[in-house]
Amino acid sequence: MSGSLNRRDFNKQLLGSALSAGLVGNVFAAGTDGNQKPFQLNYIVASCMYGTLPLETILQETPKTGAQYLEIWAKRHGNQREQIDELGIDKTKQLFNKYKVKLGSFTCFKYGLFNMQGEMDLVKKLGGDMVICNSGGPKGLKGGELKSAIKVFAEKLKPHVGAAEEKGIIIGLENHGGGLINDPDTQRWLMDALPSEHFGIALAPYHLEQDPEKIAKLILDLDERLVHFQAWQHGMGCMKKLPKEQELMQLPGRGDLNFVPILAALKKINYPGRTEIFMHPVPRGIPILPTTDEVTAEINRSRAYLENCLKQA
Repeated sequence: MSGSLNRRDFNKQLLGSALSAGLVGNVFAAGTDGNQKPFQLNYIVASCMYGTLPLETILQETPKTGAQYLEIWAKRHGNQREQIDELGIDKTKQLFNKYKVKLGSFTCFKYGLFNMQGEMDLVKKLGGDMVICNSGGPKGLKGGELKSAIKVFAEKLKPHVGAAEEKGIIIGLENHGGGLINDPDTQRWLMDALPSEHFGIALAPYHLEQDPEKIAKLILDLDERLVHFQAWQHGMGCMKKLPKEQELMQLPGRGDLNFVPILAALKKINYPGRTEIFMHPVPRGIPILPTTDEVTAEINRSRAYLENCLKQA
């Protein structure tokens, strides 16, 4: 990995502040008492888990899931990003403050990775610290052709990473299946090509080989470049309509993926970022379960599983 061991060790001291400040603050500000608190997961809720319900409804539910942060999703997965446009900045801030929830990040695939600077500005105004998108790009490349494409991609991305640095925002790149940056090698190569603390991987295990040891190895390799973690497995997939019990197998504790080695890796690197319990329903844009209470209960079911895995890690 790029970057010195000193910087890596420095970053590991920051877990103590992870639950009281935004992620960028955690990366750059060490704790004052010199004592490292026991490792714990810092949860964030994806607004799209509740479909297109009103932002205020979702903010009411967020603390019930053990999370202090909310991630905003845009159409077609949710519409809370569009709701913010209707509410305006001041009204949106008032709602977040009313329910004592912090904005974490925006995930807006519809804008594309190279059109996120406006989103960075809005996230910053609302008190968040991250924008997340996937790479897109050519598919099916191998060998030297693949490495060359990643080099070109990194050069194109440099101005946007520079903008993130100036704005104090992190760009999280999701390893989306079928995109240029998807498997562990492409993630490692891109991180080496763009050594910035304001750019990292928003890791989605759903899009990886469902091998917990390999996922854990990738987490160790990414280390401080892991900026967002989706607790999300492939299960039986999310591209065709399935019976609800099969669809829910994407969630931790529902499908077959063993999260113990994965959480052990997060613990080993003292991962200070946020963890998002996640799945996609079919069709997109609906809540993962029919009622708000059921969605919240299902997130808590997965959280209990993850906490049990963490005890074993």
